[in-house]
Amino acid sequence: MESVLSKYENQITIFTDYLEEYSDTDELVWILGKQHLLKTEKSKLLSDISARLWFTYRRKFSPIGGTGPSSDAGWGCMLRCGQMMLAQALICRHLGRDWNWEKQKEQPKEYQRILQCFLDRKDCCYSIHQMAQMGVGEGKSIGEWFGPNTVAQVLKKLALFDEWNSLAVYVSMDNTVVIEDIKKMCCVLPLSADTAGESPPDSLTASSQSKGTSAYCPAWKPLLLIVPLRLGINQINPVYVGAFKECFKMPQSLGALGGKPNNAYYFIGFLGNELIFLDPHTTQTFVDTEENGMVDDQTFHCLQSPQRMNILNLDPSVALGFFCKEEKDFDNWCSLVQKEILKENLRMFELVQKHPSHWPPFVPPTKPEVTTTGAEFIDSTEQLEEFDLEEDFEILSV
Repeated sequence: MESVLSKYENQITIFTDYLEEYSDTDELVWILGKQHLLKTEKSKLLSDISARLWFTYRRKFSPIGGTGPSSDAGWGCMLRCGQMMLAQALICRHLGRDWNWEKQKEQPKEYQRILQCFLDRKDCCYSIHQMAQMGVGEGKSIGEWFGPNTVAQVLKKLALFDEWNSLAVYVSMDNTVVIEDIKKMCCVLPLSADTAGESPPDSLTASSQSKGTSAYCPAWKPLLLIVPLRLGINQINPVYVGAFKECFKMPQSLGALGGKPNNAYYFIGFLGNELIFLDPHTTQTFVDTEENGMVDDQTFHCLQSPQRMNILNLDPSVALGFFCKEEKDFDNWCSLVQKEILKENLRMFELVQKHPSHWPPFVPPTKPEVTTTGAEFIDSTEQLEEFDLEEDFEILSV
């Protein structure tokens, strides 16, 4: 344990050295919707970064599918980044954005339960096993590298089996977010003997929902919104840089998935034109629950120093993430997009009220009718046939 803590301290020092370059400036660092002033808030900034759940390559877990790989080193980086984005959504869902982590300090039981969702076991709902096998339904063989959109589609489907977190996962199509479709998916009737299994009434149309009043939405299902984008051909178009950075300022921000060809990173903020990211490319040994049912979390929190990349070096294939716990959060996000994203002549993505008439009808995803758990359901790749194949904005360019 001492060696682990020593490594942690050394790597934080490295990042601190980087921050020293800006020590006399009034530069703001933005991390997932929160700002930090370098002159006075360095320790607060480092604490905020270390609180993010950090998922990396692992080895010595049970073989995927029984006979597959027992390590994801070399191919699982985008899956790990997807786990980090989703974990941040769950932290916001149960603990709030202002929650902070301290090593060797007792944490809320919700925190341990969130962490257990991502352990490398086939019975954990967002494990590397589940994600890799669900990827088969997206045309990806186990052990094949994923792009940002594939990970988004996999998370959308796995969330259908996750009753505890009960997320609505919306993945945009064709650079377009449709308010009507999201409201239709997130506005649900309270469960009762009379309403169980019913769909929201037809009166919950976009025209009424767009007013942002809870009177039109009996209950709101927390929303994980993922926007896959292509921000250029071979490299990011500089015209998108301002809008891309604005997304990290939004209080709903979950950061972005992206990186370089076959090297995925989880971007959590920026300083000037430098993006700050967590890097999954470290191979650690599989960690399981202990006899007391707890998980030793020391290797799940930024033990690797956060790194940085000039935004213009980013591959143009990315996926932005946002979390809206309540309807008012989504309405606020729509207002921010209108103000900061749609003002550009060349828009990074579109936000529209109505479902485009030339698109197929929107049907909110539902859990397949099976008698097994989600883990058992995708234990065999032969059981994935009823999921549609979706391959938009794939793959990071080579």
